[in-house]
Amino acid sequence: MKSKIKKIFKNRIFLCTITALIFGTIGVSAATYFSSNNVTYDNTESGLNSTDVQGAIDELYNACKTPPGPSIGDYILENVDIVTSGDGLYEDEYEDRYIYKGANPNNYITFNGEAAGWRIISVETDGTIKIIRTESIVDIVWDRSESNNWARPDTLNTYLNSTYLNNQLNEAAKDQLVASNFSIGAAINDNNNMSTQIKNENSKTWEGKVALPTVSEYIRTNSNKSRCGTLLLINDNYSSCVSTGWMDNNDYWWTLTPYSDTSDRVFTVYPNGSLYYYGSPTNINLSTRPVVYLSSEVQITGGKGTYNAPYTLSL
Repeated sequence: MKSKIKKIFKNRIFLCTITALIFGTIGVSAATYFSSNNVTYDNTESGLNSTDVQGAIDELYNACKTPPGPSIGDYILENVDIVTSGDGLYEDEYEDRYIYKGANPNNYITFNGEAAGWRIISVETDGTIKIIRTESIVDIVWDRSESNNWARPDTLNTYLNSTYLNNQLNEAAKDQLVASNFSIGAAINDNNNMSTQIKNENSKTWEGKVALPTVSEYIRTNSNKSRCGTLLLINDNYSSCVSTGWMDNNDYWWTLTPYSDTSDRVFTVYPNGSLYYYGSPTNINLSTRPVVYLSSEVQITGGKGTYNAPYTLSL
């Protein structure tokens, strides 16, 4: 994906440059340079809509005259090195996406007017960016009806997608996020096969705007795969895993993932970094860290992804 984005990006710059040099006047006609306006070209890699020369000239002139800023997904993939160890952005070995791992990668972002209040989980293939709030917004039960089916919906789902979405997100933030499919399938306790766990989580989805992180996402943000790369491993080695995973925040908080053996248990993150199905979701008030997808149209306007210089956005 990264190589394709670079190819399109570079081809577009090339086309803009050539167009400016050859057809640099407003309203120039293709007939001036070609014997027929029916000349066409292959636009597969250009990123343009037009396949006829005159249309391409007009489109490129307007685009190059006032070029848009790069979308945040393109920007990150163009300007951030993909790493295989330590803190940083990794190519996810399980799914076609990129994910931030490590103790403290540069994935801070300003969203909803909250400077460095959110962090990027992943860059998706459709150009959207999945982000999570650094701190909890509320302590609340997961579901008062004794169900761990997020798609019902009930208490926490309803709160996030009504009260929180409508009353606690500003208008700019609402415009920047998009509805997407969240994985809500169940996980097996102490599972030691990440591929199987992801398949189980992805077996059921819910479409909406605000949700929570899954158990596998929490695990995959840890850079120490050998000791912390599965649910079993992270629970066995939680005392050391907290130093190689950025998503832990020393609190009890809800995940999106139900426990497979019952219909009334949900996995939660403990303050020590471990993951367990913590009692019934009906009678426990735990912290809530919302997760949203930023639109592929959102553009980067500044920042380096650090806490003191988080990414800033516009639409």
